[in-house]
Amino acid sequence: MNKIILVGRLTKDPELRSTTSGISTVAFSVAVNRNFKNKEGNYDADFINCVAFRNQAEFISKYFKKGGLIGIDGRIQTRNYDAEDGTKRYVTEVLVDSVEFVGGKNENSPSSPQYNNSYVDEPSAPPVDVMSEIDIPKSDPYENYDNEVSLSDNDLPF
Repeated sequence: MNKIILVGRLTKDPELRSTTSGISTVAFSVAVNRNFKNKEGNYDADFINCVAFRNQAEFISKYFKKGGLIGIDGRIQTRNYDAEDGTKRYVTEVLVDSVEFVGGKNENSPSSPQYNNSYVDEPSAPPVDVMSEIDIPKSDPYENYDNEVSLSDNDLPF
């Protein structure tokens, strides 16, 4: 499984760009504090490179600014390329799957939107009344607790 969740601050304003095929993209760095203090009693930060495409890239460039808190859900991706000097360069970055606003009302910018605080690059489904679709048993689930249960080898999933 390749899954990462980050909460941190943008190190600079995200800049929207386009690939040669016209796909919107934004590359940015997030400063994420470590959980422990260093020798001087301060928290160090890791600066993690992230990349988003299409609608997420446009969303991030529009609503997030330098210093603003951002929540990211994604996966780690590695790639390499040959630099102009002939050396091979290796890059590790987070490929963004979804983004969320984190923090207070005016945390990201003075014009933060006043609606749902998350964005996932998927079509939204209408709300579902989950409780109407769940059949909750009315009996006591522990009424047969002391009774022996018989299982055959065919009943086991392994």
